[in-house]
Formats: sequence, C-alpha cells, structure tokens
Amino acid sequence: MYPHSKQKKTPVTLLALSIALALQAGAAAAQDAGAAATELDTVTVTGYRASVEKALDIKRGEAGMVDAVVAEDIGKFPDSNLAESLQRIPGVVITRDGGEGRQITVRGLGPDFTRVRINGMEALSTVGSSDGQGGTNRSRGFDFNVFASDLFSQLIARKTASADVEEGSLGATVDLRTARPFDYDGFTLVTNVQTAYNDASQAAMPRFAGLIANSWADGKVGALLSVAYSERETVEEGTGTVRWANARANTPTNTANPKGVGFAGCAAGTAPFPGVCSDQVYTPRFPRYTLMEHDQKRLGVTGSLQFKPSDRTTFSLDMLYSKIDAQRDEKYIEANGLSKTGADGKAQIVVRDGVIENGALVYAKMDNVDIRAENRHDEWSTDFYQVSLDGEHRLSDSFTLSGRVGTSRSKHDNPVQATIMMDKLDVQGYSYDYRGNANKPVFNYGVSPTDPNGWTLSTIRLRQNYVTNEFNNGELDFSWVIGPSFTLSGGVQAKNYSFDSMERRRVGNETTVPNFSTGNRIVPADMTELASLGGLAGSPGTWVVPNFGAIANMFGVLNGEGIYALVDYAASMRGVEEQDRSGWLMGKFSTEIGSIPVYGNLGVRHVRTKQTSSGIATASGTPVAATVTREYNDTLPSLNVVAELTPDFLLRFAAAKVMSRPGLGSLTPGVTVNVSGSARTVSGGNPMLDPVRAKSYDLGLEWYFDEGAMIGATVFYKDIGSYIQSTKETRVYADSGLPASLLDNLNASPSDEFTFTVPVNTPGGKLQGVELNYVQPFTFLPGKWSNLGTQLNYTYVDSDIQYLLSSGATAQKAAMTGQSKNSWNATLFYEGERFSGRVSATNRNDYLIQVPGTEAGFNSDANGVHGQSGTTIVDASIHYRISDQLELSLEGANLTNEAQESWVANPSVSLPLEYSQTGRTYTLGLRYRF
Repeated sequence: MYPHSKQKKTPVTLLALSIALALQAGAAAAQDAGAAATELDTVTVTGYRASVEKALDIKRGEAGMVDAVVAEDIGKFPDSNLAESLQRIPGVVITRDGGEGRQITVRGLGPDFTRVRINGMEALSTVGSSDGQGGTNRSRGFDFNVFASDLFSQLIARKTASADVEEGSLGATVDLRTARPFDYDGFTLVTNVQTAYNDASQAAMPRFAGLIANSWADGKVGALLSVAYSERETVEEGTGTVRWANARANTPTNTANPKGVGFAGCAAGTAPFPGVCSDQVYTPRFPRYTLMEHDQKRLGVTGSLQFKPSDRTTFSLDMLYSKIDAQRDEKYIEANGLSKTGADGKAQIVVRDGVIENGALVYAKMDNVDIRAENRHDEWSTDFYQVSLDGEHRLSDSFTLSGRVGTSRSKHDNPVQATIMMDKLDVQGYSYDYRGNANKPVFNYGVSPTDPNGWTLSTIRLRQNYVTNEFNNGELDFSWVIGPSFTLSGGVQAKNYSFDSMERRRVGNETTVPNFSTGNRIVPADMTELASLGGLAGSPGTWVVPNFGAIANMFGVLNGEGIYALVDYAASMRGVEEQDRSGWLMGKFSTEIGSIPVYGNLGVRHVRTKQTSSGIATASGTPVAATVTREYNDTLPSLNVVAELTPDFLLRFAAAKVMSRPGLGSLTPGVTVNVSGSARTVSGGNPMLDPVRAKSYDLGLEWYFDEGAMIGATVFYKDIGSYIQSTKETRVYADSGLPASLLDNLNASPSDEFTFTVPVNTPGGKLQGVELNYVQPFTFLPGKWSNLGTQLNYTYVDSDIQYLLSSGATAQKAAMTGQSKNSWNATLFYEGERFSGRVSATNRNDYLIQVPGTEAGFNSDANGVHGQSGTTIVDASIHYRISDQLELSLEGANLTNEAQESWVANPSVSLPLEYSQTGRTYTLGLRYRF
C-alpha cells in the first residue's frame, strides 16, 4: 500500500459511551419479540429488531444474493440519509459530501456501476458540489442526498444478476421502495418532528416527516400521502494543496533549462536555498486553509393510489417528488503565486530557506510571492419527479400478466456559480510549514491576513451549469406456473434515456474587472469580510476575503449584462440518448438432489442499445456540432441456485454475464477546455467506447440458526473483460495539437501546462472478495440482557487493473479506483418495551481516486496515485416510548468528527491534497402515531 500521513482517530465521545452503557443497563423488561415481528409484505414493523428480522426474511426468501434495509416503523429508517442506511449492508461503502452520504460503492465497484430503481423503475438523480468533490455530477452515479430517507420503506441491494432484472450493473441493482396504502391496515397517521444541531456550524435545523394513509370499499381502494422536509446547515473546515508539482514545473523554459528555469536564482546558480532547484523536489500548488458553508433545504412528497377490483387484479399508481435547494460559500486565502505560469510565478519567487523531506519542500520561507483571497458563492437546486403505473392480473390460477409504465426526470440547475478574487502581489516574508501536522500546516503570509487594506480586485469568474436526466420506461411480463416445481416467466421492456448538459460562461476575460469609485481596483475595506475557522485550529484561523454580496450588488455581477454577460460555452453543450430494447426468459425451478431441496432460476436477457451522442468537436478552431450514433447488443445469461442443506442452512451459487454502459462524460464527441483558477484541464470524449463487460460468480453459505439470527459467508469473483479509464497527464497545451483559439477569454496561453483527460477501453482485470455477516438478538441472555442484539459484517475486496496512458501505453497495475480493500460495520442494539437504542460504527480503509497521478513525480513513470484515507464513522441513537402513540428520540451522527482526507503518493512519499471536518450532528425528535 502507498504510504500516507494519517491523523490519529479521535476516541468515541462521551455521548456515544453513555448511550452504549444505557443500552445495556438502563432499559425496561424485554418486550414480546413475536409481537414486534410482522408479515413480510408489510412495513408496520416495531423497533429496530423487527427491522433486522424482516431484512433477514427478505434475504432468505430470494434466490439471488440480496441484502435489505427495512424501516423500523412508518417513515422511520435507521439513518436519516439513504446512502448512510445502505452502508450498513455488507460490501457497501459510501462517499460523503459536506458531511452527508452521497454515493455508494458496492464490492469495490463505484457509483457508475450501480443502478438504482425506484418502485421498480430505473431513475437517476444528480446534484452539484465543490470543485474538490467533482463539481456538477454529469455521470451515471446516483446522488442519494436528493431524497429524505423518511420517504421510503425499504432498500434492497441485488448483488447478483437475474434475467428479470434489467441490465446495466456490475456492482448491484439497488431497489428503493416507497410506501403504498395497502401496506397498512386501514387509517394510519404518523408525524415526526425533529430539530438537529451541528457543533461546527452551531446551527439548529428543523426536520419534519408525516404520512397519512387509508383504504375503503373493503380494502379495494387505497390512498397514501407522505411529506418530508428538512433544513441542513453545516460548515466544512480544512486545508488543501490542490496538487504538488516539481520545482521547475510551470516556469519558463530555454535551451539550458528545458524543464523550466525554476525558482528565482536557480538558472543562474544564485538561489539562496539551492536545494529547491531540482525537478525532483515538490512544492504545493495552492497551499491554503478552506472554509465552506453549506445551507440546504430538502422537500419530498410521495403519493400512491391503489385499486384492487378483485382478488385477481391490482393497480398501483405511485408518485414521487423531491427538491433540494442549496447554497454554498467557499472562502480561501492562498499563495497562488506557486501555481502561476511564466515570469510572475515561481520564476520570480526567491526561496530564502527550506526543509526537504523525502523530496517534498515541506517548509519554505519565500519572497516575491503573490497572495490571493477568494470568495465563491454557489446556488443550485435539483428537482426530481417520478410517476409510475403498475398493474397485475391473474388470468388463471397458473398464468399472470403484469406491466409497468412510467417516467422520471432529474433537473439540476446551478444558475449562480461565481467567484470574486483579490490579490496582494510580491509579498515578502511568506512561509508555509507542513512539518508538524501535514493536515494542519502553519502559514505566515508576510502581511496580516486579517488586514482589509491594500487588496486589488483581480478576477470575477462566472459559471452556470444545467444537467437533466430523463427516463421513460415500459414493460410487459408474464408468469406461467407450468407445474409444482417449474414456473416460466418472461417479458419485454422498452427504456428511453436522455442526458443533457450545458454550461454558460462570461463573454469576456475573467480578469476584466471594474474600478471602484476611487478610480482604481483597490478593494475598499468595507467591501471585505472576515472568514474564521471554528472547530479546526488553523494557523491562521481568520483571514480576510472579498465581501461577495457587497461587490456583486455594487457592480451587478449577477445581472448577466455588459462585461458580465454570459454565453453558452459550446464545448460543454453535450448530450446522450439511449434507446434500450430488451427481452428476457427465465425458468424458476425447485427440485431435490438426493434429500436436499434445490431451487433457483435460470434465464437469459438480450438487450439492444442504440446510442446517440452529441457534443462539440473543433474544426480549424471553429466549434462544430457533432452527433455520433452507434448500436450494440448484449446477451446476458444468469443462474441463481439455492440448496437447503438443512432447513436452516443454505448454500447459494450464482453466475452471470453482466455489463455496464460507458460513463456519460466519456461519450462526448468533442473536447472541453476549462480554466478555473489553478485548474487548467482539457477533457475529451469517445462515443465509440464499448461497455464494461464481465463474468460474475458468487458462492455463499448462510446459517439461520435462530429467530432473527444468521451467520453467513460469501465469496465473489468478477472477471472484468473490458474497462474504461479516464487517464490523466500534464503537458503543455501547445503540444496537444488543439487550436489555440479554444483558449480565447480563458486567461490562459498555449505555453501553459494543462491536465489532459482521455477515456479509453482497457483490458480490464480481476476482482474478488469475501463477505462475512453475523446477526443475532441475544435472546439467550437472562432478563433485560435478552433485549440486546448485534449486527456485524466484514468485506474484503481485491482487484488488479492494468491502467493505460492516453497514448495507449501501459501504466502501472493497481486496484480499481474507489475500492477499499477492507470495510466493516458493527451495531449493538437494544429493544425494550419502552426504551431502545443502538450504537453503530462503519469503517472503510484507504482507496485510490486516480491512477496514475497527474504531476511528474506522481504519474505513471513514478508509480504515483491519488488516494483517499479510510474513515470510521460512529453514530448512536436512543428512543423512549412515552405511550403507544408517542415516542421521544435522541440521535448523534459522526460522533468522532471524522475527517475526510485525500493525498498524492508514490512508493517513496505521501503528501496531503485535501483535508476537511464537518462536525457532529445531534438530533432531538418527537414522534406521534395514530
């Protein structure tokens, strides 16, 4: 494994410990576990233990490898976030954004390899984020933070393929199910009112959820409505470097110095600290402290109508709407002179003193350094809706027809993404120091970072982003019971998917800025504000930034007129349309081999994909719209077999061919050139990419040794025949062959270094792993101890992928990006008659986020990578049932204030990229059920 710095983990807080003690010692007598259990087809379970038992029932009843999370009660998921609920499942790990679960990885396969269905119909929701988190989501990865978990009754992760589940997943197909009126017995009313407090933002945040359902006409007609609303204010505090570059990078070149002249004095041999003149020494691109303020409002509504005119016929109309509105403010102070190109960058900086450790300049004192303070303001929203109609009719006791039609749309709008920057040039006495704690460096800016005087307005950057994903589905299926041991089923499906993306930018150069009333660009002191870290001890912890609101209002920055006019950025106008037509046939069988009952399914699915990609290509410097159409076919057999070695001991086996369609960003028939501060990128597409295809095998043992208890082990193996990589390398723009005209108005020149990203098909590789699962209520213990129970699971994943450079040459072999080799979950729960609670910890270890790295010294030649440190998140909750209708709850999330930490490494050194903390969140709630 690559070396990297690791901050010591904070021990579990006093609250978590006190809750754990209370779970064991402060509860009432045991409740009747049988009364808490419910029928498999209802969601009116009582308590966490009943939720666990129902999830096991679902797992046991499936022929394939399946895991589930079920609501403890109506609108009461174990976690307030869907992704955070899914991470309790073996093999599922998540990524977070602003402290909240956003996307999932299943068995080492990232978000692009996981499909999500809502009420049986595929859907895709996307949101926006900071540049460090990838910005606006333009991929196939599902963003779970669009939805409140209160809207759903169960989550099911299908880890093996079957013919009746549509194609497109290598990791898992995740089914999200909203509630329906026939789930409940007559009139039902539930409300849940909560207030949350985050200790980083020091803000109180309201949450509300409610559900009302009823049925009439002897259960033939039913209606349901549920609503969830929440507000979330968090603060993300940390540090960043963007990347580490060699000391000669981004400096002018000449015959004597083809790799760059380096820092001042290096070319002439007069540098005060000559150790910094080597291209084997690395310096941070943008050393800085970071402050991000997140403000989100989320609204969700579900509605359902059901009609059952006879015992043979049922119709269900389901509707889901969700909207998330967000604002984010990012405030930085940084030494941008270390990332500038040309004569006013490193070439003018005099390094007076320094310390080099393992090739990294971890401490430096410098003169002639340009300092920048910036304030970025984002406003974005995502609207999601889905409407689906299901129908089922039994023509006879042996033949059933079913069908579904529906549509869904996710519309992400980011109308405001604006950054205002101000600079101080040629500062003397600047220093940085990463020696003590690489994630909490010490900066001396040579000037007071809180002094509002003497800053020059330098840049006003404006962006707008819009992304729409839409599905239109229709399917017709049959099920024919041919005999007591065989059922033949099949169907046809038509699915149309469309993805549209656009971006708008300033017409003029971003460095074209107005003068203030003083006749110059010196920022008045009353046009600045202070940014301060709260939970993180920064050095410095307070600095001055432009007052975004004051400057934007003064100059009409957001009015879209004059020098702030926006135009469509042609290279970002792109889209993908897919028409998928599939048919499937599957036999469900049951038999005996000797005295061992065996059952399962064997089937095949064939799908034709017609893909149309549109974008902007460049011909002689002129943007030209381009459309590329292609078609490909896949035949996907699958087998799932279960052998009941004993009534409670199951042996499972599954085998299948699977495929996952190429990432949306990879299919663009053109290139996009982007300059955003120090980030200068060229990304190209390849509409002729083949899907990722693999052969998948699973073997599992499950022992259901007691009511609500299970021990299981599963071995899985995937032979990934093809793979798609977005490889990156840094090179001078002029060497790429692209026209210089693409850099017009981008504040960049052809002699600048850019990061090039090109998607290519690669040979793939092997992925294998093991899942271990243990669930048990401690009913064997005496008295109140019998109310305790536990859930434990562990996953090991290993992969070996041959990475390629954009030239097609082989890079290094490494694990798949996003794959943690080890992950585990542990939950201790208590379910008494009035008191209940649980403490949960979830862990994933380090994983790679980019292979190879970008900069020389961390690219393929150096066996370099970018990675993310592992995390251990601790959550806890306690509930007290005041009466049969009223319940009080207290929850704590991220109780150890776990940090997110990324790094760049080669086999000799690891250096920090980004580090952030978001604080702990405590939630107090009151729940009423009629």
